[in-house]
Amino acid sequence: MKLVIIIGGGASGKMTVGQELCKITGLRLFHNHMTIDLVTKVFGYYDSETISELRRTVFENFAKSDNYGLVFTYIWDFSSPRDGEYIRGVSKIFEDAGAEIYLIELVADFEERLRRNRTENRLANKPGKRDVDFSEALIYDEKSCRVESLPGETGFENYMRIDNTELPASEAARLIKERFGL
Repeated sequence: MKLVIIIGGGASGKMTVGQELCKITGLRLFHNHMTIDLVTKVFGYYDSETISELRRTVFENFAKSDNYGLVFTYIWDFSSPRDGEYIRGVSKIFEDAGAEIYLIELVADFEERLRRNRTENRLANKPGKRDVDFSEALIYDEKSCRVESLPGETGFENYMRIDNTELPASEAARLIKERFGL
């Protein structure tokens, strides 16, 4: 079993690289908006507790499955200790089931992220991002937190940082697959 966690700021390409990685590896994709958009649609607002509970259920049951592995995407705010605890907790669920864990950090320049915020693939797969003005405001709000790690900060042995500002998602996926033998 493999768990590939792809982190990065909003519109850094996490889901798109994850989609491409799944195409060439047999991994399954569980991007963060699969739960965010579901809960928001049902509740009418963002409910973090329900989102976390749903994700935990998916993680626990997937880790027990016969699937090859999972790609999970997440915005890790490095200024928040809770986010680090969350990622380590997700990793532990899979480690306890004997999985190998890989952390991929995507970085892209701000202007490119704003451009990507409006792409057809993003809007098709993330209903909550269809209000592009609101979604763009969230990217601007990231300036009040830190969505890029400092050297050695993640603590993951199987770690890779990719600047994909000008790198196609398929190429980023190929680099990940080759680096970790997925």
